[in-house]
Parts: sequence; structure tokens; C-alpha cells
Amino acid sequence: MTGASATGLLTMFGVDMIDMYFLTLLGEQELAAAVGFAGTLIFFLVSVSIGLQIALGALVARSEGAQRRDLARRYCSSALLFNALVSCAISGVAWFRLRPLLELLGASGQTLEYAISYASILLPNMPILVLGMSMAAGVRAVGDARRSMWATVLGSLVNAVLDPLFIFTLGWGLEGAAWASVAARCVVFGVAWHALGVVHRLPCRVSTAEFLADIRPIMVIAGPAVLTNLATPISNSFVLRTMAQFGDSAVAGAAIMGRITPVAFAAIFALSGAVGPIVGQNAGAGRYDRVRSTLRGAILLNAVYVVLMWLLLALCAEGIVAVFSASDQAAELILFYCWFLVGAFAFNGCLFVANASFNNLRHAHWATCFNFGRAVLGTIPAVYFGAQWYGPRGVMAGEAFGAVAFGIAAMIGAFALVNRLEREHRPIEPGPLSEPAVAGLDTGREPPV
Repeated sequence: MTGASATGLLTMFGVDMIDMYFLTLLGEQELAAAVGFAGTLIFFLVSVSIGLQIALGALVARSEGAQRRDLARRYCSSALLFNALVSCAISGVAWFRLRPLLELLGASGQTLEYAISYASILLPNMPILVLGMSMAAGVRAVGDARRSMWATVLGSLVNAVLDPLFIFTLGWGLEGAAWASVAARCVVFGVAWHALGVVHRLPCRVSTAEFLADIRPIMVIAGPAVLTNLATPISNSFVLRTMAQFGDSAVAGAAIMGRITPVAFAAIFALSGAVGPIVGQNAGAGRYDRVRSTLRGAILLNAVYVVLMWLLLALCAEGIVAVFSASDQAAELILFYCWFLVGAFAFNGCLFVANASFNNLRHAHWATCFNFGRAVLGTIPAVYFGAQWYGPRGVMAGEAFGAVAFGIAAMIGAFALVNRLEREHRPIEPGPLSEPAVAGLDTGREPPV
């Protein structure tokens, strides 16, 4: 599960990094900074979509583990419709308020104009991205990581092919990078729909009454999950605004590392995506011993991978500076991160894995608390004082080490929750259902698995 997810994410993040490389070849530092500002705003919306897809995946996985394909199909359909409506609403609001939102992040002058041009192309396409990601999550939830991977891989390959064509051959520059991303999102949507609808036949017709009844179990998970995922862009926005006071060179350095880090740690991001369906299906079947085994294996994989990646990035640090033509503060920040800060990502990995388990064990609010704790009590104070005492290096160090305490605490909480659920002998049920969905069950108590 992790290998297939990591392959898809690595391809997607790798193309984002190549995007940044192509833009640096245009010779304007403001372009890299603009992508940093626009990317941070778009990351807000992507974080909302991730929370929505978590709800879809968790409900489908638990229903599959409980041998209830009928519930899996219904939850999948209702969640897709709900996600589409929400994504249209938030992307529309963001598009109409684009300039003030980017100014709030600290963008100004030519950098602001570039960021508006880039984001105004991507925002109307957000519902396509949200639905593509949601359908890929549904495919992963039934254990088909390979087809979920291909949706991301094929979309990223299309992006990689169109990037140089649009940016250089057609001379579209920054707008060309945005239109290449739009085309890639459409490909992800098409491939994911084929896997979900044609291969696994999960989507089905749902009545208005069924959809309205399903909103509650969707929101039980999606509400806290969205809040959980919003904590990261909130802290990222604070980091970016703080970094902006040190100039475009510092922002460009942070933006370059913001493209390299997801590529370097694609396996860690994929790990949390893999843990969720495994935890959900085994919890649905009452196998808490397998849930604990999954968490232990995830921690070990996380630690080993981060150590290896730290060594690799330290060796390649100067090459990264040269490839991206970084200079001044941008070069200093890249070297500082690669040599000294990479190891701190292990605690982010612990937090990702713990949050995935909370979302699939009907305790999504725990993930919200830990993520906001990291952002509000960990990252923001560390970044603020780091900036005051050590300048842009302090900003980057504060962001890296803001997750240490909360990563450790979240993993302890995950194991404690699993132990408690096992002691109480409470299998994870699919969630509150409308009357047609519980036909034939003993409605005098919680629906049995």
C-alpha cells in the first residue's frame, strides 16, 4: 500500500519540483516567490479536499471490513456528491477574493501580479482535483493501491510533458505551468473514475433522502479531518508571511524547499494514506492486534526512511543550490535545511500516521487537536521567536522542530486508543444510518459488524 501510494505521490511531487525548476530558468526570482504565495493559498483548498477524501475513504474502508459492500457504495456516492458541492463553494469564494487573500499572505508588487495570474487559472479547476483525489481515496479504501497510484502517475506524466511545451515552446511562461496542471488534473479525474466506477463499481444512485441522511456520518469524520488538515496551511501561511519580511530571495528559498521536501518525503506522506485503509478495515473486523502491528511497522518505516533521506539530502545540498540557480539567502536556507533540519521530519511522520489512525477509529477530533496543537503551540511560537533571534534560518528551524512534542504525543495517544477500544470490545460500526440502510439489523442497539 505504501509503495504504490509513494510511487504516485513521488511522481506528482516530482513534477511540481520540475515545474519550479523550469520557472527558475526564466530568470525571474519573483516567479518562484509567486508560486510560493499562490501555492500556499491553493494548499488551503487542497487541505479541505484532503479532509473530505479522508471521510470517504474511512467510511468505505470500515464498511468493506464489515462485509457491507452496499454501505460502501452508498457512502462513496454520497461523499462524492458532498465533496463536489463543498469544493465548488470554497473555490468560488477564493477566486472572487483572490487579490486580498494573496496580499494577506504578504505578496506585493510584481510578485503579487504573477501569483494572481497563476492562481486564477488553477482555482476554477479545483472541483476536478477534489473529485479526482476523492475517487482515488475510494479506490485505496478497497485495497486497490495500484489503480489509485496510476491515476496520480498518469496525471503527473501529462503535466511533465506539457510543462516545457506550454512554458517554453508556446511562450506562456507562468500561465503555461498553470494550464499544464489543469490538464493533469483532468487526467487524474478520468483515470480515477475508471478505477472506481468501471472496475470496482462503487458509485451508485442515492436518493435525496439517503444523501441528506449520509451527511451526518460524513461530517462526523470530514469536519474534524478538514480542521485537522487546515492546521498545516495555517501554520504554513504564518511561516510564509514571516519569511516575506526578509525579502523575495528568502521566500524563493523556502518555496524551492517546499517543492523538494514533498518529493524527498513522498513515502512518508504515502505511509499515512496506506495506514488509514488498513486500520479502518481491521478495526471494522475487530482485529486490533493487526491495528497495533500496523502502527509499529509504520513507525519503524518512518524512522528508517527519514534517516536515509537526511543522508541523501545532505550529500546533494550543494547540487540542489546549483540546479535551482539559488543565490544569497535562498542558497543559505537550502543548505541549512538539508544539513541540519531534515531529521525533524520523522516527528511529522509520526503525527501523520497517528492522525490516520484517529480518523479511521472514529476519533477524528483527536487528530484535529494534535494538528492544531502542533500549529498553534508548536510551529507558530517557534517560528516567531526564531525569526526574532536568528532571522530566516530561525524561521525554517522553528517550522522544522514545531512538531517534535506533538508527534511523540500523538503516537502515544494512538496506541492508547487502540488498547482502550480493544478492552471495551466495541467494533467500529459504519456510522449512523438512515432507516433504509439499517433494514434487517437490530435497531435496538448499535448496528453489529
